[in-house]
Amino acid sequence: MGIPQPAFYIFKCEQSAPPGMPKPSCVTPQTQDLFQYLAQKIMQEGIMGTVQPIRTSCMNRCSSGPIMLVEPGHTMYTALTKEKIDRIIQEHIIGGNVVSEYVIEDELWDEAISPAEMQKQMGR
Repeated sequence: MGIPQPAFYIFKCEQSAPPGMPKPSCVTPQTQDLFQYLAQKIMQEGIMGTVQPIRTSCMNRCSSGPIMLVEPGHTMYTALTKEKIDRIIQEHIIGGNVVSEYVIEDELWDEAISPAEMQKQMGR
């Protein structure tokens, strides 16, 4: 018997822009501990074996950060705080209900397109 697959993968953007850069950053001095907080919360809830937090680089939604993407479901949460992470873990990850008021706005997160369709759009 193997190790079970995680039920959820949580991709947390850990990109920080250098000082003076015009674009916002998901990691600032005020938000630099959010990934650690997320991992600790998952451990405290006793669900680390079935929920895998993963550090990522930029996911191109800088103006909405700090962000994290929950899979399955392709749910992107924005403007994260510790309080929002608590609620997302309780209601979405454990309870099965997306916390819709924290989800990225529709105009910033279009439907996915296939790589083949992207090539067509790029004239290839």
